Amino acid sequence: MSDQIKFFLEENKMPKTWYNIAADLPKPLSPVLHPGTLKPVGPDDLAPLFPMALIGQEVSQEREIEIPEPVREIYKQWRPSPLYRARRLEKALDTPAKIYYKYEGVSPTGSHKPN
Repeated sequence: MSDQIKFFLEENKMPKTWYNIAADLPKPLSPVLHPGTLKPVGPDDLAPLFPMALIGQEVSQEREIEIPEPVREIYKQWRPSPLYRARRLEKALDTPAKIYYKYEGVSPTGSHKPN
């Protein structure tokens, strides 16, 4: 049995696309409703808050959404962050499951929010 706790992803293996779970759902999600009209929110409702590229991603039914190159370049500043195996927690829980976690506090924002 390996005692390895920290696992690193090589930078050249970082994802180039986001996975969109909506493409694999058995039926489409119910639309988000506008709180004032109770009608489905459209792109014009979102435009004051989000760039159109982000709105396009939000409504996409594509399984894979390309991560723009400028975003991938920013991610490289603190990514890939290592994946840790919680061996002591596995032992304390007496579980056959393998438990992993990531610590994202090394990013400039100190959290996962830019993801």
